[in-house]
Amino acid sequence: MSDLSTIKFAKDIRLTTLEMVYHARASHIGGAFSMADILSVLYSNFIRIDPKNPESVDRDRFLLSKGHACTSLYATLALKGFFPKEELLTYGKDGSRLLSHTTHKIPGVEISAGSLGHALSISGGLALAAKRKSANWNTYCLVSDGELNEGSNWEMILLAPQLKLDNLILIVDYNKIQSLGKVKDVINLDSLKKKFEAFNWEVFDIDGHNHEELTSALDQCQTKNGIPKVIIANTIKGKGVSFMEDTVLWHYKSPDENQYKEAILELEKN
Repeated sequence: MSDLSTIKFAKDIRLTTLEMVYHARASHIGGAFSMADILSVLYSNFIRIDPKNPESVDRDRFLLSKGHACTSLYATLALKGFFPKEELLTYGKDGSRLLSHTTHKIPGVEISAGSLGHALSISGGLALAAKRKSANWNTYCLVSDGELNEGSNWEMILLAPQLKLDNLILIVDYNKIQSLGKVKDVINLDSLKKKFEAFNWEVFDIDGHNHEELTSALDQCQTKNGIPKVIIANTIKGKGVSFMEDTVLWHYKSPDENQYKEAILELEKN
């Protein structure tokens, strides 16, 4: 898919996410918006998975660790035909299978998420299993920056190079805001690039909203050289709606009717 097409798809993901969050009176729209461009490029050009057969043993695996931002993943999967788009408006409602954290009951969702800091370890196990089976599928794992406070992540970050998991591709949604404030004020991760390099990962430090940079980095991540890959995607929380951008408020807040209409106008204009 062309760069122009992935930009259009990212806009559709954000508009769909906005509608879901508004009707459910839900939260976490800021973190859902920050990763929309990543999901657009991944699901348009890289992740090999058939919406008609999402449990094929030969599929690539994608694990979303920041499961509270599930709305943009649900939107992506529905727009790609994994399940009917009409079901999205049941999100967060009683009896819906679209829970407020990712659930493996949804076609295309590998794991249920809740507590942060687990998906990377699971991803490492999947990547190792593929190696031992001589399978050619990749495992992609998208984590938040705030959950890198969890020591379990660093155990796998240490182990993956030792196991030569070059089929493991980690993406950090580095929007620099976590639940209670700026990442630098909670536990400063700088320099994140140097940390990963010190742990012997191949590191791509990019603009997580630039589709050309995302595409180039993901292309290079396909190289099998015995080294696990990490993309540090520098993003903006709430990206796409000016009054939501770069503020902790939209980790929790649900838009009211006026904000909903204003956000639609902004997203459609861009």
